[in-house]
Amino acid sequence: MKHLIGEGWHLRPAGGATGEAYVAEQGEQKIFIKRNSSPFLAVLSAEGIVPKLLWTKRLESGDVITAQRWVNGRELKSFDMNDARIARLLGKIHRSKELLEMFRRLGNTPLTPERLLYGLKEQAGPALKSDHAVTEAMVWLEEHIGEVQTDHYVVCHSDVNHNNWIISEEDALYLIDWDGANVADPALDLSALLYLYVPEEDWKSWLDSYGVTLTPDLVKRMSWYMLAQSIESVVWHGGKGQTTEYTKWRTLLKEVLHKVNVGMN
Repeated sequence: MKHLIGEGWHLRPAGGATGEAYVAEQGEQKIFIKRNSSPFLAVLSAEGIVPKLLWTKRLESGDVITAQRWVNGRELKSFDMNDARIARLLGKIHRSKELLEMFRRLGNTPLTPERLLYGLKEQAGPALKSDHAVTEAMVWLEEHIGEVQTDHYVVCHSDVNHNNWIISEEDALYLIDWDGANVADPALDLSALLYLYVPEEDWKSWLDSYGVTLTPDLVKRMSWYMLAQSIESVVWHGGKGQTTEYTKWRTLLKEVLHKVNVGMN
């Protein structure tokens, strides 16, 4: 890796799940290096959604190395997420025709409710027999799948956790880590962000800043996707023996399930 960035640079791992990210430092200079980053990083950079892309190099192996400007700042906390700036940036992302066009050129097909549910069944496996909350939620998803269809697909980040939002010392806001992005119903991102971070009484004003009206149809679609994501998280953390996270997600699963059974039947 060092020969790609020149002499005098000190390289250290930047952490993260993939182990493919590094921080390169030379004196006062610092850049963020990543192997096989999102193929539409250039578009994200041009639109100011991620820190500025400095250069891209393709290796003989086919791997692609990218370098971005290092941003001094902080990750957002849970309490930061109920903010109009978050809503406006997510709205900008979801309305980006350039992002959507690039995603389609790369051959990505929409993550429809049917595709998501099929994958969820494969993943859930034994949990469907042993966890009544997962089973009940899966039944609800199947019964209501016809009510959450849409023709409006956008590029969704698919992991809008507060840790993936950073604000720089210059007060610029970014959404990073695009490796899991999908073309999907915008309710996929909205559900996780609103259910996890925004009190329900603030949903309307948050969505006003995002650029849409809170409607019963949107609430149902968000509930559907939140149940799906909760099942996935329950199964994942349960399988890893991560009790705290498993319990948190299972509690949310039951809360959403109760809400849809009371309010939507």
